[in-house]
Amino acid sequence: MEVKRVVVTGLGALTPIGNTKDEYWDGLVNGKSGAAPITYYDTEKFKTKFACELKNFNATDFIDRKEARKMDKFAQYAMVAADEAIEDAKLDLEAVDKLRVGVIWGAGIGGLETFQQEVLNYAAGDGTPRFNPFFIPKMIADIAPANISIKHGFMGPNYTTVSACASSANAIFDALNSIRLGHCDVVVTGGSEAAVTIAGMGGFNAMHALSTRNDSPETASRPFDGTRDGFVLGEGAGALVLEEYEHAKARGAKIYAEVAGGGLSSDAYHMTAPHPDGIGVIAVMKNCLENAGLKPEDVDHINTHGTSTPLGDVAELKAISEVFGSHAKNININSTKSMTGHLLGAAGAIEAISVILAMEHGMVPPTINHTTVDENIDPELNLTLNKAQKRDVKVAMSNTFGFGGHNACVLFKKID
Repeated sequence: MEVKRVVVTGLGALTPIGNTKDEYWDGLVNGKSGAAPITYYDTEKFKTKFACELKNFNATDFIDRKEARKMDKFAQYAMVAADEAIEDAKLDLEAVDKLRVGVIWGAGIGGLETFQQEVLNYAAGDGTPRFNPFFIPKMIADIAPANISIKHGFMGPNYTTVSACASSANAIFDALNSIRLGHCDVVVTGGSEAAVTIAGMGGFNAMHALSTRNDSPETASRPFDGTRDGFVLGEGAGALVLEEYEHAKARGAKIYAEVAGGGLSSDAYHMTAPHPDGIGVIAVMKNCLENAGLKPEDVDHINTHGTSTPLGDVAELKAISEVFGSHAKNININSTKSMTGHLLGAAGAIEAISVILAMEHGMVPPTINHTTVDENIDPELNLTLNKAQKRDVKVAMSNTFGFGGHNACVLFKKID
């Protein structure tokens, strides 16, 4: 069977540092922090009082008010990012064969705020189960791609991948394979998350996963820094239009990059902690390179999972050194979570967009907030600290890992 080439023809981003792909990129290269005190609820009794919320976003600027009320925030975010990507791709929705257009999305949690609010409403009542009729369809994780599909009439594969923080990278890999194998001509893919809620923050605080740097939220996400103390929760969405190469070329589409390959693996180790020797991370990067038919020395840039946790950052960098050997010091490594925070199931999508735009602009965004050397990190690695660096990026990798030991890796290259 012929394996088809797959390219990226559209991008959309809704992030804590920019509400469009262009605003997002501007925030990235300028080292903008999206962290600030939480505005959604009273944080007085919470250990962590800040997060990376969206700024100046109103769903009804994009979605009919009646329809928006039927959607949890994570689905609203998905709709807005997907619409931007579809418009960016300049897809002719009248001409495209909608039976061959799919929507494959990622969400690690889904409608958490909806679930939280309905349960709180019930608990505050007299025990009578008065639940909103939209409770279930607002909450379920697969409703985001369903809404995108319904709006545009896309009748190809439609589902959500759920692999915690690896969810949207997983979705991108599934979308790649759907086109490679000839099942689709076009797939709208990506991920969204809206977990900055009482339950989300309270749950992650209970795990001791979040930074508690309440006196300086904007510097709290500090991947690779010796004083890092946990991740900063973020929210938003990222969307990519993937398209079969000949299909894109025939309609004269702008091509951002080729999706060279992807990989998946499992740590098979612990519910939340990474394997200390990075065995699963080593495997996923090797799988990705093999799937793409590329060698370690071909890679110019890696956007790491880099969450700003004490164990995870070190394990990932050791795995990179193991896979790439002496070439590791020639790679521009970064973590854009230093700016956006951790978008959980949407992280893989917005970080894939970052590496694609790094290719387009010849610039690698920085890892901000680095002030203290960690003696457990190889000092020869170029972690693109505090300031963006010019780089002709021909091949770029995006790593995303999730609770449960889920590892996903996607590789992009400049189009030949």
